[in-house]
Amino acid sequence: MRIKDTIEKVPGGMMVIPLIMGALINTIYPQILEIGGFTTAIARGSNAILGVFLFCMGASMEFKTAPKALKVGLVQTLSKLLVGVVLGLLVSKLFGDNGFLGLSSLAVIAALTNTNGGLYTALTAEFGNKSEVGAIAIISINDGPFLTMIALGTAGIATIPFMALLGVVLPIALGMILGNLDPKMRKFLAGAGAAMIPFFAFSLGCGINMEMIYKAGLPGIILGLVTVLIGGFINISADKASGGTGVAGAANSSTAGNAVATPAAVALVDPSLSAIAAIAAPQVAASTITTALLVPVLTTIMAKRNKNGNFKRIIN
Repeated sequence: MRIKDTIEKVPGGMMVIPLIMGALINTIYPQILEIGGFTTAIARGSNAILGVFLFCMGASMEFKTAPKALKVGLVQTLSKLLVGVVLGLLVSKLFGDNGFLGLSSLAVIAALTNTNGGLYTALTAEFGNKSEVGAIAIISINDGPFLTMIALGTAGIATIPFMALLGVVLPIALGMILGNLDPKMRKFLAGAGAAMIPFFAFSLGCGINMEMIYKAGLPGIILGLVTVLIGGFINISADKASGGTGVAGAANSSTAGNAVATPAAVALVDPSLSAIAAIAAPQVAASTITTALLVPVLTTIMAKRNKNGNFKRIIN
């Protein structure tokens, strides 16, 4: 059977197919994921798998690629913040509390300013270069309510969770040190990264419930499309303008799973937003699911255009 060839016919198939399988199981029969043992460990172990993956990817990076990774990360973090803030403020100014098609400024900013770091890492590992993978150390800053609170004018109360950020950077840094100390270890660990992508994708899917799209309705799907299409255009443009390939920009055009909790976090700071936050949460969840399905397609398109010579590719 040509299973691998069949999967790879789907854009980003090694990421998308396992993710959909996990989401369907979690939606239809989630009990099977809680039977314990290694089954539950795999289904609920996305952070552990991603941690090992980042260590292996760090080992494949030479010290000379670190400045490029920093540059990619800064550009993508700023472009993600910019598009979310601008669109969110436009919705607030033009449509007020009622929002645009039921989408409040809170929902727009929460969805567009938060990146699904696991999805970004897996896609750049498959289609990008080492600098684009390493950029996750900077992009992780926008995972959570911090940037959203800045955008809403509450940054004086919020603080960057430094230890959580350090937890993302440390595996990459340790892997890079080990890989640069011993080229044989670099070769050994670098080969393990790609094999982890479908396992991480399945685990990520096991945290998604497809019913959230139904609960959010059309506004939630529109929010996901705006994140991928408008946000993706800005992110890709910023990436290419800074000398990148566009792959990092495409992979950065998703909504993080953690973003679902962002409206509630903001409402704790400003209780006047509680009613809006209750509506925004399922809409952001729908955006998370929608972007998880569409961003791999967008990234695959960018990678194919690079491969066909339409864009200049950066080789590391």
